[in-house]
Amino acid sequence: MTTQLRFDDRVAIITGGGGGLGRSYARLLASRGAHVVVNDIDRKDDNGLTPAGAVAAEITGQGGSAIAHDGSIAEPSAGPAVVRTALEAFGRVDIVVSNAGIVRDRSFAKMSDEEIGEVLDVHLHGAIGLTRAAWGAMRERQYGRVVLTTSVAGLWGNRGQANYASAKAGLVGLGRTLAIEGAKYGILVNLISPGAATGMTAALLPEHLHERMSPEHVAPMVAYLCHESCSLTGEILFAAAGRYARDLIIETAGYENNAATVEDIADHLADIMDTTSWSVPSQAVQLPSD
Repeated sequence: MTTQLRFDDRVAIITGGGGGLGRSYARLLASRGAHVVVNDIDRKDDNGLTPAGAVAAEITGQGGSAIAHDGSIAEPSAGPAVVRTALEAFGRVDIVVSNAGIVRDRSFAKMSDEEIGEVLDVHLHGAIGLTRAAWGAMRERQYGRVVLTTSVAGLWGNRGQANYASAKAGLVGLGRTLAIEGAKYGILVNLISPGAATGMTAALLPEHLHERMSPEHVAPMVAYLCHESCSLTGEILFAAAGRYARDLIIETAGYENNAATVEDIADHLADIMDTTSWSVPSQAVQLPSD
């Protein structure tokens, strides 16, 4: 059996860490020795604590190491600011988990520019900005673990979530590209597709599923992807309600005809769509067979 996987002296940044999934990730990593920078929006509760501040206080109160960074990751300056906080406090960045998220659900026909922009800014632009800010420090140390958050909506689509699904699908392209670019620098990049009852999703799920779909059931998969022993990169992992799986983007063997006409495509559509034989492309450029 594998010995306990620890994160002693590793420094992890977790966005959206003030609640839900992010809080579970932060608590688990800190409980295993990581120094955690918890990022979340700058909004104080009745006790004068921000969401990130409350989680950081919870972690330190239990003997762990954590500091808060208050501010929306959607702001252009947020990524560099969070990384600067980590470097000033702990001297390095080893792990980045882009978890922050919002929803602005509406049918595509009625969706406003603001509803599209706000969702893209948090999910996609926020993840890009933070990862770019941390990338140089990781390259310099020849080590890094990056976990981006996609979604079943981004992978398979979901009614009323064109903005959210677009952002989550964009993160798949980002993650798979960074996995290719980061490989020679020891930076591994993977994606988590989580399912959990959180403040953002609980109202959409039946109450009897809330405990079964606790964020604590997703955290072990994310923690593994953050660990130095993990050798996966460019993968999409699903985690929900205690089930863990690999999501794949495949390419069928298809139909090959260098002189194909429109009619040939119509006649051979069954061959093109047939999933009996398929492969998982490792990158965008796949040369044709001889």
